[in-house]
Amino acid sequence: MKQLIHDRQLLIRRIFLMCYDMLAVITAGMLALFVRFEFHFTAIPIEYLDEYWRRIPWMLAVTLVIFWTLRLYSSLWSYAGALEMMYIVSACVLDVLAVLMIFLLGRWENTTYPIPRSFYVLYGMFLIALVMGCRYSYRGVRALRTLRQNGTYQRNVLIVGAGDAGNQLIKEIKNSYYIRKRVVGVIDDDHFKIGSYIHGAKVVGDRHCIPAKVQELHVHEIIIAMPSAPPRQIKEILDVCKETGCELKRLPGIYQLVNGEVSISSLKDVDVNDLLGREPVSVDLDSIMGYVSGKVIMITGGGGSIGSELCRQIACHQPRQLIIVDIYENTTYDIQNELRAAFPELDLVVLIASIRNTNRMNYIFETYHPEIIYHAAAHKHVPLMEDSPNEAIKNNVLGTLKLVQAADRYHVRRFVQISTDKAVNPTNIMGASKRICEMIIQTYNKRSATEYVAVRFGNVLGSNGSVIPLFRKQIERGGPVTVTHPDIVRFFMTIPEAVSLVLQAGAYAKGGEIFVLDMGEPVRILDLARNLILLSGHKPDEDIPIIFTGLRPGEKLYEEMLMEEEGLTETENKLIHIGKPIEMNEEHFLEQLEKLKNYVVTEPADIRRWVQEIVPTYHPDNV
Repeated sequence: MKQLIHDRQLLIRRIFLMCYDMLAVITAGMLALFVRFEFHFTAIPIEYLDEYWRRIPWMLAVTLVIFWTLRLYSSLWSYAGALEMMYIVSACVLDVLAVLMIFLLGRWENTTYPIPRSFYVLYGMFLIALVMGCRYSYRGVRALRTLRQNGTYQRNVLIVGAGDAGNQLIKEIKNSYYIRKRVVGVIDDDHFKIGSYIHGAKVVGDRHCIPAKVQELHVHEIIIAMPSAPPRQIKEILDVCKETGCELKRLPGIYQLVNGEVSISSLKDVDVNDLLGREPVSVDLDSIMGYVSGKVIMITGGGGSIGSELCRQIACHQPRQLIIVDIYENTTYDIQNELRAAFPELDLVVLIASIRNTNRMNYIFETYHPEIIYHAAAHKHVPLMEDSPNEAIKNNVLGTLKLVQAADRYHVRRFVQISTDKAVNPTNIMGASKRICEMIIQTYNKRSATEYVAVRFGNVLGSNGSVIPLFRKQIERGGPVTVTHPDIVRFFMTIPEAVSLVLQAGAYAKGGEIFVLDMGEPVRILDLARNLILLSGHKPDEDIPIIFTGLRPGEKLYEEMLMEEEGLTETENKLIHIGKPIEMNEEHFLEQLEKLKNYVVTEPADIRRWVQEIVPTYHPDNV
């Protein structure tokens, strides 16, 4: 029914335009004769009028054919732009040439009185004006209707960037029925553009004018329309914008402009990643990922933040089989569905299993024979592990030990352990358990044909249990935002960045190394909290309070990436370093490990003291 109504409306509109165009042809011709003979109808020779009316049927028929061919009856004139204007001019010029031929043919047949040559020029001018006036009146009516509907706009918008992307965004905002925004100004650092207009929006100044213009123009929202700008430039602009209290949005990247996707729908909220102000870590995985192609790859903890991203990036490089092992079914189910949809040809095996279950691990290894293992399964939440230290040891230490032993038993080619900066001079049981895992890796590398390596990095933005999702939830509730200490700092990296470096470290592995990822400059957690509040359109300590709760058990003010005695060796990638293995009595370590395994299952209250004997650099507050 809706389609029938739409078709009927379309037919009525086309009939109306055809009737109007026929009237325009007649009017344009009469006006041309009227102007030619000095604006006096009585001065027009009767012979010209007779000849004109005799040729009108031919002129109308030719005009309709030309206009139909050039799509003047099928365009959406409420969105007419430069292209539609070109079609109108082209159609009218062709029509003038056709009319000229009609009158010339009449002269060759000696049946016509010669029409003045100026008639054709004047006829063309009037025809263009009449046809264009009708078509573009659609836009005028639409603009008036939009003004009436909006009355007062819901949001005033300031656009940063007067380039191609800004131009397209302003055009879409102004032309849309459904976008309740008004562009009140444009910001650009090019001083030659200041004072000019883009679709009626004035370029009001450079980035330094933003705070003043926000107040002057009552701006509610700022849109960064600079998809090709480098991250450092974006950060500089955001540092200015975030203090205004306006909601911030931006175009994600240059590909949006290349693909013609610059639109309101492609905007994203500015987040804290944009304020890191550094170039994203770039790794040419295609050139190094040959070591996973055609191999059976197993990822433990494959449903977690790091594990699932490992799955995504490895799936792109044609493994023979990808095996996901995880104890938590919900996120594992999500990544299973995602990979099956994105890589239908992938031989994917998804198994729910605990790395602490020896028989289950042996069955998996015996059945699937993995060649490369990425071990990301672990308990990682520091405060929770402080409350349940025995579970940290059972899962992280004993689970890793059983997995390492199975890798040796079933001749796995390479084993990559995901470690943490908290393993360096640990003050919490989680970090200490991860340090023991690194020691297991180094010990077994000397006793097995399997290449065992560890990769150590810091906090990952947006991962499960990280501080950013917590801050967002607290802001949504209206605060307060909780920070443990005003001076606490952490290293941060995005999930794709961390995983790409893990994969490259796996390519460099020869066995026994602890790879340390360069996480850039440390970031104050208080600054992250303030930035997130500002980016949400609120003011810290006024709209959203920030309170300090004190350091939690086992928590440091700062994290270290490398123990002093380890030293560093560079790799081809300047962001990946190799820590020198610490000399230790491996036989004594294995004896301690066996005693720890037997002791922890008794649920002792003093497990930290036992761990401290194995990891001398572990200094818990409560021991």
